[in-house]
Amino acid sequence: MPAAPSTAVVWLRRDLRLHDHPALTDALATHERVVVVFVFDDRLLDGRFASGPRTAFLLGCLADLDDGLRRRGSALVVRRGEPERVLPELARDAAATAVSWTSDVSPFARARDGRVTEALRAAGVEARPRGGGYLVDVSQPRTQAGRPYTVFTPFWRATAALPRRAVLDAPDRLAGLPRAVARGALPTLEELGVAGGVPDPVVPPGETAARRAADAWLSDGVADYERRHDALAGGTSALSPYLRWGCLSARELEARTASHAGEGRAAFTRQLAWRDFYAHVLLRFPGNLRHEFQERYRGLEWDDDPELLTAWQQGATGYPVVDAGMRQLAATGWMHNRARMIVGSFLTKDLHLDWRAGEAWFERLLLDGEPAQNNGNWQWIASTGVDPAPYFRRIFNPTLQGRKFDPDGTYVRRWVPALRDVPDGRVHEPWRMGEAEQREAGCVVGRDYPAPIVDHAQERQVTIARYRAVADA
Repeated sequence: MPAAPSTAVVWLRRDLRLHDHPALTDALATHERVVVVFVFDDRLLDGRFASGPRTAFLLGCLADLDDGLRRRGSALVVRRGEPERVLPELARDAAATAVSWTSDVSPFARARDGRVTEALRAAGVEARPRGGGYLVDVSQPRTQAGRPYTVFTPFWRATAALPRRAVLDAPDRLAGLPRAVARGALPTLEELGVAGGVPDPVVPPGETAARRAADAWLSDGVADYERRHDALAGGTSALSPYLRWGCLSARELEARTASHAGEGRAAFTRQLAWRDFYAHVLLRFPGNLRHEFQERYRGLEWDDDPELLTAWQQGATGYPVVDAGMRQLAATGWMHNRARMIVGSFLTKDLHLDWRAGEAWFERLLLDGEPAQNNGNWQWIASTGVDPAPYFRRIFNPTLQGRKFDPDGTYVRRWVPALRDVPDGRVHEPWRMGEAEQREAGCVVGRDYPAPIVDHAQERQVTIARYRAVADA
């Protein structure tokens, strides 16, 4: 009787693809058969960063991945439970000698992976974490003094000079699942006990759609990225949900971008490096998930005003560009990066509400929401995190931001229909229209669209006073 084929388990988390997958490639190079599994962990589904929209997107990504595995002769195995219990059981059923996965940086992921490693070793199974989620190994960069980086530009210079691993092909064929392994079925949102997704997701889920979107972006988008990336009505790739879930490899995207000429290539690659930077920061400073990186700002005074928070969440602040961003988020699970900065500044420095409230709302709705990027970006705009700048430089005037980055009001009108017929010169400050002008535009402020809930000029002074007080102390 021929010997049973050697088998490894590949445990997927945020690496939902078959192309350029180091853990999968490594398992295939050392074993004759792989069992690809995704484990639904209730600690994440119901945890601090639970998200119905993101879970719905995840299910779509897994369905596409299962299709890709089936076309290659295998299938996705689905389990639910604690990975430290589920994975040793699956390894036993599959007669697997190793479990591979793509390492992650969040405190939760690192603690979970430690428990899984211990459980596998106790079962006599090798644990084989591998890199592959970022451009480089984000644990490695160090300053000349041997410390982690806390400013982006020197981090970018250091990592730009590091060697890159080769981009890996997807497997052509895979061996079928062992007979003793039950495949399991993808659950529904209802079975997971999770609320539904967003009405109109910014992109369809899965690696197949991701690769089509990347092809389109690289052929007709990246060349103009430097010039157009801040334009609220367009100019960005919208690939971030795919990068967050690993439907696209950041390393492969970097390599493909390198074949293009022009400033757009360098600017886009720099944005990919911000993902590495924030992952590096969270890995080295996990406490950032709970408190401000800059200790001097841990004493900042934040207001507690549920009505203002609700107005911000619902896109009803009376500042058109802020409201457009928040409504785009609610409808699509995504927001233009410039809009994220504008609404973040408005929450923390016009409404004086804690950045953690904004971080939590974004984590609830964003398809690309994940701890390292979300926390890094919120602390950046709140002026409390790494890559510091004087706090007064990140107090964004929402009216001026709208005029600069949405000059003809295309973005605002798309997401705030009440302003559709407001003249260009008033679309970012409709409260300045006279009564006759409002009637002619079909937008009576206070009835069809809210009046501003705060005065930016006044709140700017409050912010300066509060930040100055703790900075001087």
